[in-house]
Amino acid sequence: MTSFDRHVMEAVRTADHDRYLCALYAPQDKRAALFALYAFNAEIAAIRDRIHEPLPGEMRLQWWRDTIESDDDEAGAGQPTAVALKAAISGYKLPKAAFGNMLDARVFDLYDDPMPSRNDLEGYCGETASALIQLAGLVLDPAAAPDFAELAGRAGCAQAITGLMLLLPRHKARGQCFVPADILAAIGSSRDEFLRGGDSAASRRAVEAMLALAREHLAAFEKGATALPASLRPAFLPLALSSAYLGRMEKGMSPLRGAVRIPAWQRHWLLYRRAARGWN
Repeated sequence: MTSFDRHVMEAVRTADHDRYLCALYAPQDKRAALFALYAFNAEIAAIRDRIHEPLPGEMRLQWWRDTIESDDDEAGAGQPTAVALKAAISGYKLPKAAFGNMLDARVFDLYDDPMPSRNDLEGYCGETASALIQLAGLVLDPAAAPDFAELAGRAGCAQAITGLMLLLPRHKARGQCFVPADILAAIGSSRDEFLRGGDSAASRRAVEAMLALAREHLAAFEKGATALPASLRPAFLPLALSSAYLGRMEKGMSPLRGAVRIPAWQRHWLLYRRAARGWN
């Protein structure tokens, strides 16, 4: 493992500890590429928190587009995640278009625009979390991964919507709402009301609707996951934690009242059990 690889691994351990744990269940020769994918995802997901104005944020996303698209080996040199990511793309022939779509989706993060509809939310999840699962699958087992693209779509929606609920306190604090406008309208609320509503009845209904949507996608994933080969399990392992996080929020640990956490020992146990037994 190179010094850049170690740097990237530590970046994932710090920024996305759940995916860091999942990557440890992958074969050792695949981990550097997975860490590169997860570090890239963490990097672009955190742009809004690091760069508080949209235009510089878009410039940063464009830098990543240019770096990924460039055939110049010097593009991105000196940036550990970029170096590792380009090596992973080249080594595993990963589709550059998937990264471009991911970057396009992340433009939404930079603004406070409303999420128009459930379809738009699912599209956002598909271009981010689902794409990340599919790319990880191509690293792990390029022959089998395409057969499970639809399952990755369901898995990514379940994981991303659960993640958005976990990040709800942060999003509300900065005036951002990922709950789709059509869902808010269906429960008799609006984006502005949700953002200022605190732990109101309408806000609780909005959260319940989002949890139900995540659970719908998770159930569809689990129905098909029995056919998932062991070679692809590490790419889907985060779903073991999504189920647990959903369970906590459904049983009253509302993200409207603060951070929702699972003890480290329980996360380790859930991942170990799924890595060993799958979803059978």
